[in-house]
Amino acid sequence: MSSADPRGLDLERLRARLDQERPPLTAGPLSGRLIEGGRSNLTYEVTDGIDRWVVRRPPLGHVLATAHDMKREHRVIQALHGTAVPVPSPFLLCEDQEVIGAPFYVMEYVEGTPYRSAAQLAALGPERTRTMVTRLVDTLADLHRVDPEEVGLAGFGHPQDFLERQLRRWGKQLTASRSRELAGIDELHEALGRRRPHSPAPTVVHGDYRLDNVLFDDADRIAAVLDWEMSTLGDPLTDLGLLVMYSTRLDLPESPVSTTSGAPGHPDPAELVERYAARSGRDTSQIAWYTAFAWFKLAVILEGIHYRYTLGQTVGAGFDRIGELVPVFIEHGLTTLQEG
Repeated sequence: MSSADPRGLDLERLRARLDQERPPLTAGPLSGRLIEGGRSNLTYEVTDGIDRWVVRRPPLGHVLATAHDMKREHRVIQALHGTAVPVPSPFLLCEDQEVIGAPFYVMEYVEGTPYRSAAQLAALGPERTRTMVTRLVDTLADLHRVDPEEVGLAGFGHPQDFLERQLRRWGKQLTASRSRELAGIDELHEALGRRRPHSPAPTVVHGDYRLDNVLFDDADRIAAVLDWEMSTLGDPLTDLGLLVMYSTRLDLPESPVSTTSGAPGHPDPAELVERYAARSGRDTSQIAWYTAFAWFKLAVILEGIHYRYTLGQTVGAGFDRIGELVPVFIEHGLTTLQEG
């Protein structure tokens, strides 16, 4: 690997594999950069000076634990390409770790803008904000209309007892990161277990569906849905519950966890649910449970980050404030479940 290569990506070896598997995709030597902002798998922009592509690989030092993610992400993108769900065109999946040191895949570079905060949306004005968030909901309904078997995703996940397994999984995650008393967290987990709804027929579930995981083009249309690493077959309303959670105002100044609902024109959670129900035809009467579950999951995730911060295992700004957010998320979860 040369000094010009971004960390974790050998561009010469990458080009050799592309020339071998997808000629004549590249027209010359490659250059590339790491795209900041990823939470787990690493994302690179690569170009030959004429065209651009995106390369995804597991995080450095965790190849074996996450090697399956590359095949999984590539599979769902390949399956959804050509459906009503906009995804980048997939070009290559390489499971040979000898090429760049880890499995990876290459996909189309899609022009577009991710919107990560209410402040970004506010700059667009209320009409554009409303249009974009509405399209976000419509695209989620379109995703949940895709027949997994028709697009080759039968067996992509294990949807039976999906919610029960999700609750058990996140309960174990909480146990693994528990380092302090958290009032209400066990009460919330137990209440979710008691009131667990009956899931509808399984669909493709994105797993982390929110505004900053899509790209919008200049006409405010969704150009691509990204970050499929948590996708599976399961209960579609878990996606909606997460979207509702991220569309709820936290009113926490300088919070490292941002929601988008503070922007003028942003539909409120009830409108999002109504829009989804109208477009999908699904029963959303139990959405309070799914939203409370989303609050619980995020509380567990944040507590894990806080725990690693106390051990000195995190680097960067904002981690010192994560711990104080956890009780806020727990309280939102309890309130949502009680009011639902």
